Parts: sequence; structure tokens; C-alpha cells
Amino acid sequence: MIDLRNEGGIAVITLRHGKASALDIELCEALAARFDALLSAEAHAIVITGNGGIFSAGVDLLQLSAGGADYVRKFMPALDRAFNAVFFHPKPVVAAINGHAAAGGCVLACCADHRVMARGKGRIGVTELLVGVPFPPLAFEIMRFAVPEWELPTLLFGGATYDTEAALQRGLIDEATDVEALLPQAIAAAQKLAALSPPAFAMTKMQLRQGAAARLAHAAETEKVATDIWAAPDTIGRVRDYVARTLKKA
Repeated sequence: MIDLRNEGGIAVITLRHGKASALDIELCEALAARFDALLSAEAHAIVITGNGGIFSAGVDLLQLSAGGADYVRKFMPALDRAFNAVFFHPKPVVAAINGHAAAGGCVLACCADHRVMARGKGRIGVTELLVGVPFPPLAFEIMRFAVPEWELPTLLFGGATYDTEAALQRGLIDEATDVEALLPQAIAAAQKLAALSPPAFAMTKMQLRQGAAARLAHAAETEKVATDIWAAPDTIGRVRDYVARTLKKA
């Protein structure tokens, strides 16, 4: 499900959960546990990547549509824990985006401090509103932090996905590279950040995310509203319709 290896002091995490590393309860819990364990590990920084031509296809809509409201109410806290463990991790985190990163997969990539994407291997973007679900507070704050303010409405309301060059222009990624150079370039970026003073880096990272953390501390009601919308019969119906129109035809 999640492979871990050490490359010169850099922990390289590879998602290998089915064909698309879709985010379900099992993967979210494993991801949170892996990042929590790395808090006390000797690794100086972390690179997260996917398998094959997909970084992560986002939330597992097949499981969600089949499980309905009961599944949603178990899944949402697991998703929040996973995003929280990556976004607020004190060590440098670099995303090596090897292919498609859609919806929650894009949010996961945007949790990283630096994002490198392979050219011609996939598209990236947040398609939540096209599916019919809102952004939970943490996912919204991650996107607000990661991309330029003036791009946010277009990215969120439009629900489009972008190729590597367009993603670079819109600020969804920081670097574009050839697929053969993706992992070495991501590891080099991680090593550069790891060379900084770890306490100074961790404090600066905390300061950069301080606004997001402060807003999340008062977001309990928004979290409840978002979960209620995700679990509503109309939303489940929209998800099932989206699955029927897109995923099952793919």
C-alpha cells in the first residue's frame, strides 16, 4: 500500500494502493501513520510519489457511492488526519507528481512544501465541485495556502485539470521535469531543504501555516456542515451519477 525507502537520508514514500492510489479509509490511515512515524525517524526530509502513471486519483468515489452516508462519516475524519499529518509535518516534504493528481490527489500534492511534476504524464487539478462535494476546511486551507490567491476561484469553481506546463503557470506546481528526472530532481529539492537548520525550518514552516492553523481552530461548525453535505442523499446521488458518467466508462 505504501512503500518506504531511504535515499541518502531522504525518506521516499511511494503510494501503491490499487491502480490509482485512490484515497479510502485504509490508505488515509496508513498515510497518517507513516508520516507520524517519520516525526522521530532519522530521515531529514520526505519525498512522496505515486506508482505508474497516477500520483493519486483522489477520493475513492466507488467506495463512497457504495457505502453511502455511513461510509462518509467514517471516511471524512480519516481524510482529515491524513492531510493534517502531511501538511503540518515539521520536516521538508516534496511531492514528486508522476502522473494524474485529481481532486484529493491534488490536495495531497499541495500539502507538500515543494512540488515537482513530470511532463506529459498526467493532469492535476481539484474537481470536487464537478463531483458535487464541497472542500472540507483543511482541504480548502491547503489549496488556499498552496496556490496564488488570484488563481483560487478559477481553480476551485472551474474544476479543471491542467497539464504540467499549465499547472506550472497557475502555481499548482513549482517545477516541471522529464519523467526520468522526476525522482532525482525531487530528492535534490528535498536535500536542499534538509540542509537548512531543522529547528529553523520547522519554525518557519509553522509560521507560514499559522494563518491556516488559526482558521482551522475555529472551523468545527464548517467541518460539520461540509460532512453533512458530503453525506446528504442528494450528494451521494451526484457522486453516483458522476461515477456512472466518468469512472465506469473510463
